[in-house]
Amino acid sequence: MILEKPIKDITDLIPQKAPFVMVDTLLGFSDTQLVSSFKISKSNIFFENDTLSESGLIENMAQTVALHTGYDYFLKGQPAPTGYIGSIKDVQISRLPQLNETILTEAHIIQEFMGVTLVEITVTNAKKEKIASSTMKTVIAN
Repeated sequence: MILEKPIKDITDLIPQKAPFVMVDTLLGFSDTQLVSSFKISKSNIFFENDTLSESGLIENMAQTVALHTGYDYFLKGQPAPTGYIGSIKDVQISRLPQLNETILTEAHIIQEFMGVTLVEITVTNAKKEKIASSTMKTVIAN
């Protein structure tokens, strides 16, 4: 699942564009999993009170799912589709990431059917300590 060489230029793999990009590196990929990383910077639009806000953390989770879909499409020679968050459940945030901290976000695809994907997502810090998790349902736009 871990890629031989991390992919740092993910601009064509997700539909989001700067300044709204909340993932910066693709570290691992399989049909049912993806691992991304993201370094928290002061210039981030969701950076407030010396941390990435709850909204930024949730957007990081959603964009990790989008990165899975986008990379899958890339491997098939197709452009990344636009998608939407259909629902978010069971969000747990134990702490917010700090300035210059790199977070790792892992998405596990539970079920995928006709453009709707159910995903469990876990965010950890560099020490592999869990800082957030959720279950999301995403939908590819037609």
